[in-house]
Amino acid sequence: MAIVETRKLTKVFGKGEEGAVNAVDLETRDGEFLVFLGPSGSGKSTLLRMIAGLEEPTAGDVLIGGRVVTRLPPRARGIAMVFQSYALYPHLSVARNIAFPLKAHGVPRERRLERVHWAAQLLGIGHLLERRPRELSGGERQRVALARAIVREPTVFLLDEPLSNLDAKLRASAREELTQFHKRVGTTTIYVTHDQVEAMAMGNRIAVLEKGVVRQIGTPREVYNEPADTFVATFLGSPPMNLVEAEDVIAGFRPESLIPLAMVQGPAAAVRFRVTLLEYLGSERILVGVIEGGRFDGRKVISRVATASSGGIGEGTAHDFAVPEQELKFFDRATGKRIAPRVLQWR
Repeated sequence: MAIVETRKLTKVFGKGEEGAVNAVDLETRDGEFLVFLGPSGSGKSTLLRMIAGLEEPTAGDVLIGGRVVTRLPPRARGIAMVFQSYALYPHLSVARNIAFPLKAHGVPRERRLERVHWAAQLLGIGHLLERRPRELSGGERQRVALARAIVREPTVFLLDEPLSNLDAKLRASAREELTQFHKRVGTTTIYVTHDQVEAMAMGNRIAVLEKGVVRQIGTPREVYNEPADTFVATFLGSPPMNLVEAEDVIAGFRPESLIPLAMVQGPAAAVRFRVTLLEYLGSERILVGVIEGGRFDGRKVISRVATASSGGIGEGTAHDFAVPEQELKFFDRATGKRIAPRVLQWR
């Protein structure tokens, strides 16, 4: 296991262009599962590739285990990487695919066989060792790629959207398997994804990126409940956080925090909410509507409520809703940064 650190790590692809990664400072914890989360073009894969040694930084340094590795090739960094495409050799068996990096490093045959069987058993693919990649499902290929990565016992795992080619059902099971695998092995892992559900479910911490900048690093609970700025607030969550401008600030609240007034206990900001669209999601309903009256008249907001508690609420109806004061977040209108709580008067 090892700590990965970046110091002012920067990548600019063309002269005069904006940086794909801009002076990123971050540090993993030993043995943690850190997720890089962001939209397409946020710089998350470029950042991972610089850590791996597959992309040369324009400026800054990469450290692994306290050692500066910025100018070292990938094979000298003690890392293993799994990509979106598993890049298995189609003419080789599963066993020979897993053994390939060991053979390339001159590991004796007996030791290779021992490591291949260890990795295969760990990932539950011991019965597949004689098959070719074309005979495997997408989930099985993903496990083979992981086995090939771990067989060298790297100090750091780097995974670049390894589940994105799987269907929804396979992604869910593979996500669970990866999480359990990390708990067993305990190797420091950095995982890139644009999928917030994946990030929230798997990460010990999440680094949220936008335009090459790390907006916030924190636990899933921290980045969801205490967003550092309006980008993090709206990128995480489905539906995203409601943002309404209020005098010199922007007030934010999660859809699940906008609930019928009768359900609220304690201080709250009350509002008249007219429902214009209702989406049924089984145990929950998504209510899309507008505020009626007061300073925020006509502002679109979204509520997420339990189906069992939303009887009588239908499209075109208006109801008294409220947001508990402790659920309100406030952001500076000029910078979008989170600021101290304050009292919000809706009406």
